[in-house]
Amino acid sequence: MKIARFSHAGTIAFGIVDDDELVVLTGDPMFAGYNPTGQRLPLVDVALLAPVIPRSKVVGLGGAFYPDAAAQETAENAGTPPELSFFLKPNTSVVGPNDPIVLPAQSADVRVEGELAIVIGRIAKNVSLADAPGAIFGYTIANDVTAADLQEQAGQAARSKSFDSFCPLGPVIDTEFDPQSTHIQGRVGETEFVDGDLSLLAFSMAEIVSFVSHAFTLLPGDVILTGSPSAAAPVTDGDIASIEIAGLGVLTNPVRRAA
Repeated sequence: MKIARFSHAGTIAFGIVDDDELVVLTGDPMFAGYNPTGQRLPLVDVALLAPVIPRSKVVGLGGAFYPDAAAQETAENAGTPPELSFFLKPNTSVVGPNDPIVLPAQSADVRVEGELAIVIGRIAKNVSLADAPGAIFGYTIANDVTAADLQEQAGQAARSKSFDSFCPLGPVIDTEFDPQSTHIQGRVGETEFVDGDLSLLAFSMAEIVSFVSHAFTLLPGDVILTGSPSAAAPVTDGDIASIEIAGLGVLTNPVRRAA
């Protein structure tokens, strides 16, 4: 099912998407279960928010985990997936659909990447491959934003990923989504910069969750960004970045220069 976090009449709540309506829930279903209040709201009457605000962290995979065709054809790379590595983003970097990506004054080269995101649903520490799927609450869309010029400077890698608004998430969490059978597309304005097949990811979702959980404990609400099948795209003030994943919807964010 598709879970939305939304604002309506000055209140933030959770709901189950039912066609063009929301079945309003009594609380966050990750913790309170799927208990309806009896209220239904038209989707057009609510403002969708980031479907989850991580309690502790956003984990991003760092590296080329969607090998291109040329690399796959070389003898040294064929059949040898790259080693997993990752970086962290603070939960303060998270924003929701239609919230602006704010270009910081410290950077002149900000870039966006469209990615599938895993949402963790229970405490996960040293989980096995067999148990890892049980730690996944669902999936959503992420835009991994980076100040590329800062990333290239020694000692600035964490800073380059961590500005407020540098992790748009949404529009919903799908608890039944199949990451092996869908496509991702991304556009800045009318220019496409992502067009890829999620099934080409070098690691399964279970492998990713298990690997990360052996480094540190994953908490309910934590998010893992699984990387992009295409290069990052530069954005400037006034642009609109949209990421679409079949079955999950479209995550759209305007780009604004910091005041």
